[in-house]
Order: sequence, then structure tokens, then C-alpha cells
Amino acid sequence: MLTTSGPAALTQQLTDDGHLPADWRDEFLRVDRAQFIPDHIWIRGDDGYEPVDRAADPDRWKRLAYSDQAIVTQVEDPPDATAARTPSSSASMPRIVARMLHALQVEDGHRVLEIGAGTGYNAALLAERAGHDRVTTLEIDPAVAAGARAALHDAGHHDVTVQLADGEQGWPDDAPYDRIIATCSVHDVPRAWIEQTAPGGIIVLPWGTALRNGALLQLTVQPGPGGPVASGPIVDDAAFMWLRAQAPSRGAMAVAQAGGETHDSRTSLDPSFLSDDDAWFAAGVLAPGCQGATGQGPDGEWTLWLADAASGSWASVDYEPGATEYDVQQHGPRRLWGELEAAHAWWTDAGRPARTRFGLTITPVGQQVWLDDPGNVIR
Repeated sequence: MLTTSGPAALTQQLTDDGHLPADWRDEFLRVDRAQFIPDHIWIRGDDGYEPVDRAADPDRWKRLAYSDQAIVTQVEDPPDATAARTPSSSASMPRIVARMLHALQVEDGHRVLEIGAGTGYNAALLAERAGHDRVTTLEIDPAVAAGARAALHDAGHHDVTVQLADGEQGWPDDAPYDRIIATCSVHDVPRAWIEQTAPGGIIVLPWGTALRNGALLQLTVQPGPGGPVASGPIVDDAAFMWLRAQAPSRGAMAVAQAGGETHDSRTSLDPSFLSDDDAWFAAGVLAPGCQGATGQGPDGEWTLWLADAASGSWASVDYEPGATEYDVQQHGPRRLWGELEAAHAWWTDAGRPARTRFGLTITPVGQQVWLDDPGNVIR
């Protein structure tokens, strides 16, 4: 936490910690994050997200508003819940905001489309760089859109356009855009975003798999024989809430509770290999649609659960401290643990590549993940 509060203190903290590039310093000084934080917010606690009310605890609220941490601004739980568990909108960590804006390479006069208005803070920063009448931000939630519009107006950003719209469809009325930035994660990059980007334009977006959400893509759009093509590398980490139309099934893990006939075996692969972020990323790419969760047991024991809601397949691997082999159960047409074993073998044979060595190319017929070079497609 900061000992002093305000845009200058937050900007200095981000600079000192190496998260704020020099070319964005002035914009962060001019835009006051606290003006975009609602009076009622939630912060992660031991049992969920605890409410913080500005009127009841103004000092704590102010410290949080000027801190380098994410703040939940909307939850789906009942208003009388003592701790919320399902956030539906948030103000991103300022360090993530800064790194994404740096990757976007916005210049004065660029026309910018933002997918996911949130609090309006990001749109205000973009407006300070590109021009106040050059930014359009989309928000699917009426309450969130109204809050962003009001905050932008009160902060003097009257010309930023806030549209209540499904971000997956983009906003063709003001296209083409020189830059598009998404503040929600996707696994299938919408064609609308690519088609609404000018040739040579850049799209920055959080991208993920059902197993791992959190890779930041920097895509460049160019003309292609059947339509525009977007391609580019993973440049950073950025885990965001999913675009609502692409959110993984919340009930995926319930398929394991249905039981059914299982294929039982043992494995020598320690399931905790997924604690390595790079291995975790590769596994998600090579086992599409596979979701994971863990269940804790006594004495350091735990179980890795895998599930694919589409096929009704599931798997479990029981971890015991000190063991060299682990019990495996698999059910359904997909052998999910077998797929993760194959993914780990591929990743190891490839030299354990970091996730920033991967990239994505999207054409009119689909998208392909590649390693090091767009020509080296992962099959």
C-alpha cells in the first residue's frame, strides 16, 4: 500500500517498480484513478470478497483507490452477503493497465476502440494520448456502462463515446480503428475486431485456454487473400474476466460428480507440473476445452480434477507427498490426463519454452497457435 495517496504517488510507485514506461507517465499523472472507483467496492479476503464502503471507511477506500491492485466494482452475489464470491466487473491493477497501453503503441490522432469500458479509467488514459474524440469504449452491462459514462463526464472526458453494446461484435460505425484493446479475455479472437482494424493496426487482448487464462497478445492486422489476417506474439501476462459469450462452463467440474465407468491407471508424472506457468500454458493449448481444479486432502494430499463439459469426459489424479507414482481415473471419450501427459512430453521435448515464445495467427478460416515463428504451427 501507499503511504501517501493521489495520482502522483501512484504514478511514482508504478515508475519505481518498473511498470510504467516513461512515455505514459504524463497520462497517468493527468488521470485520477480515484475519480473512476465507485463508492462501494470489494477486496479479496479469506472467505471471498469483502465490501469496502467509501462513506463508512473513507481512509481505506482512498488507499485502495490509489493502490496498485485490482478492485472488484461489481459482484453477482446478494447485497446482504457478508462476503462476495462472484465478481462481474473490476478496476484492473494499474501496472497491468500500463503494460497493456504500452503494448498498444497508441499515438496522437489514432482512432481507438476499447472492448470493456469497466470503470472508464482506461478509456480516459487512452483519450489523453489519442485525443478525447478518438476513443470509443463498449460495455455490455447497462449499470457498468452508465457508471463509466458518468465517471468520464465528471472527470472532464466529455467526448469519449461509451456505447452499450456486445463487445464481441465490435463497433462498425466508427471503423476502421488504428488500435483495438480488450479488457476481457477470449479464446477465440472475434473476426469483427480484425475486420474493423485498419491495415497495419494493432490489437492487444488477453487470451487464454479453458485450462489457463492470462496471456497478453499483441496482434498486427494485415490484408490477406480471403480477408484480413491478424498475427502476433504473447508479450506479457494479463488475466481478465472472460468475454461473457466465451466464458468457460461454470458447471464443467460437475461432470466428474456424475461418476460412471472409469479407466484406472497409474502415472509417474507429478500432477504439480501444472504449477509451472509455462507448462500450464502449453497444456492448455494442447488439450483444448479441458478445465482443471484441485481438491485438498489431509497431510498434504490433494487431487487434480480435469473435465471437459462438451464431451462429458473427466479425470482425476491423486497426489501424495513423496510418491513416485499417482493413481489416475479417467472417464468419457477423451482421456484428459493422457492428453496432459502428451502435452508435457511435447513441452519438455521442445526445450520447455516460455509462454512468451508462443503466438497466434487468425485467418478467415480459423486460428493457429505457433512457437517462435508463425510458420511453426502447433498441431
